[in-house]
Amino acid sequence: MTNGDRDALTRALWRIYNRPDPPPLWVGGGGNLPWNDPAFSARMLREHLDETHGAASRPAAERAAQLDWLWARLGLRPGSRVLDLTCGPGLYAVALAQRGAQVTGVDFGPAAIAHARQLAAEAGLSDHCTFIEADVRDYAPEPAAYDAALFLYGQLAVFSRHEAAALLAKTAAALRPGGRLVVELLDPVRVDKRDSAWWYTDDGGLWGERPYLHLGERRWDAAARASIERYLILHLETGALDEIILGDQTYEVEEMAGLLRAAGFAAVTSFAAWDGLGLYDAAEWVVYLAVN
Repeated sequence: MTNGDRDALTRALWRIYNRPDPPPLWVGGGGNLPWNDPAFSARMLREHLDETHGAASRPAAERAAQLDWLWARLGLRPGSRVLDLTCGPGLYAVALAQRGAQVTGVDFGPAAIAHARQLAAEAGLSDHCTFIEADVRDYAPEPAAYDAALFLYGQLAVFSRHEAAALLAKTAAALRPGGRLVVELLDPVRVDKRDSAWWYTDDGGLWGERPYLHLGERRWDAAARASIERYLILHLETGALDEIILGDQTYEVEEMAGLLRAAGFAAVTSFAAWDGLGLYDAAEWVVYLAVN
């Protein structure tokens, strides 16, 4: 380690020592992971495709059960147009296309979108799938063009309440009359509302390709009904410090149903514990089905 690296390490440690506590929530439109950073996106893709855990994408057997449920509840048939928001590496989108749907997937991660396009091409489904690299907050879908839309695995919760409301209104406008939206969110009763902190070291992983120290802390903001997680990643060879603040908004069932109705949906049904599907963490989730 050079003298410059030691100086950087010292500065990083003082930054950690002087960090604001609790971390700020929704500052500068933040509160999310750096999905659009190419290096992070590539590392996150590895997690999505790792079948040994469900932290990024659910294992294939669980996705299959969800896809059966989604096909039936959304009233899909061959030729149905589906909008998959925060589609990740296209695991649901391509599977729906295999059943005959025409799917548009939107995601912020360049590696995820590249993989989704490759997955569709390998399946001979490029003409059934369109994948767009964009922030869903900026994306403008074709109005009244889709039969169904998806917002899976709690991704709506990484946005502030007013951003979520705008996204729901935009999605409702993209659906045809009678079109349906599925939103998957954590059950607020099951959300951990305790403050906590943790740390670990790794030779390489999600947060970098070289040795790093990961310092994490979680705070519950009772007024905002949101959790705030801060990850401080200290790269040990250079002293560089990355700070990532992740907001996770919770919604009571009636509140989310009200937001969906305010967005333009005529009817909303909620299903606790993924409507009884055999998912390893089914009890943690509430699924909403909204009809335009």
